[in-house]
Amino acid sequence: MKHKSKRCPLPKRDNNLHNLHTIQAVATSALTYNNRKVLCTGVRVNSPKISPLNIDFRAALDALGQAIIIFDNDDHWAMDNLAARTLLGPNLALIRQEGWAACAALLEAHPLRGDTLPASQAREQSGKQANPVRFAAILNGVQYPCWAATIFGSNGAMFTMITLEQPDWTPLHELLETFREEARMAINSTRGHAGLITQLVTKRTEGITVEKLARRVTGFSTIIGEHMFRLQIYMEQLRRLEAIRTGELHGLVRAGRKKVPLSSFLEDFFEELMDDPFMDAEQAGEIRDRLALDVPDNLMLYTNPAYLTHLFRDLLRNAYMYSPKGAAIGVRAVALKNGREGQIDVADSGYGIRARDTERVFAPFQRSTQPQVIAEFGYGLSLYCAKAEVESMNGKLWFQSEEGVGSVFSFKLPLWRG
Repeated sequence: MKHKSKRCPLPKRDNNLHNLHTIQAVATSALTYNNRKVLCTGVRVNSPKISPLNIDFRAALDALGQAIIIFDNDDHWAMDNLAARTLLGPNLALIRQEGWAACAALLEAHPLRGDTLPASQAREQSGKQANPVRFAAILNGVQYPCWAATIFGSNGAMFTMITLEQPDWTPLHELLETFREEARMAINSTRGHAGLITQLVTKRTEGITVEKLARRVTGFSTIIGEHMFRLQIYMEQLRRLEAIRTGELHGLVRAGRKKVPLSSFLEDFFEELMDDPFMDAEQAGEIRDRLALDVPDNLMLYTNPAYLTHLFRDLLRNAYMYSPKGAAIGVRAVALKNGREGQIDVADSGYGIRARDTERVFAPFQRSTQPQVIAEFGYGLSLYCAKAEVESMNGKLWFQSEEGVGSVFSFKLPLWRG
């Protein structure tokens, strides 16, 4: 397949010469291939003191962590960088010899599920638009995020730059490590208590009454239910984390934005808690008793109600869990003077947050080191997810806290301006 296109000006995009983040703005740099020099335009450098002609384009590519391969419009290999030579090894020799056909065969050897474009289609599409086109490829069993981008020489010659990003497995490792531990605890506890129930029923001790047997079975089944409840919460948080880490969150939030009357929203929210509590069943009954609401009837937000539900569940769960039993929880909402935002505060008179733990509050898989916090179950994900979701709703989430006094978590969201 020949990659043909009429001569056109350099596409305007946020990342000229896609992923050359270390080279931020230029004029021209010469690259040599097949014993000819071609001018690649559109690169800039940070410092005005550096002349564009003094930049070594090849050295700049070699400094990148991403693998780069460039092809001309006749499908011939033009150049590559150090990361490509390291990643592709012997395969790169074939690509240099055979050009795009060998590269496409390598990148498309293992078809991917879903709507991910194959490399050839991504390359073709990149010639029709200004922005790079994302695709993926599997090499040696590892899935690599990839990009296809079109760049031009000063004479209008067209080139295709293929970028392969080095995957960072740290977030996935964090997810799986925590999930394995939580699942292991839930499975072991469930099996253990199910075994005890079986023993009680099949090997009934002489003299034990039906009522006493029922209390014991109920106690064991309650413990099993609590472990399943906590695992359910964790699965939901993983789903939210997936949307954040894969970049899907922004689109999901924007798709569901609408006018939300906060007062009626909260009425429905607390009614639904009776069927779907955010705390263990034994604590759920005290939620409404401890709550003090100060929300005007005319406060209208412009937001996604599903993600607003996540936010209130996260903040209220933390407020209840990390406060003494019976302590009041306050929810206050006001329209700000700028006329564009509403602010909601969730306040408790609980344990507060130690000053040295404040940086851990919004960090993923991090929790405070205070004994009162460690004593309660948690995964260190809810506030991380909540902050990302608020920001995707064009809002802001922050907190104020004093150890031994309590905490106030506040967030701002746009008002409805219909």
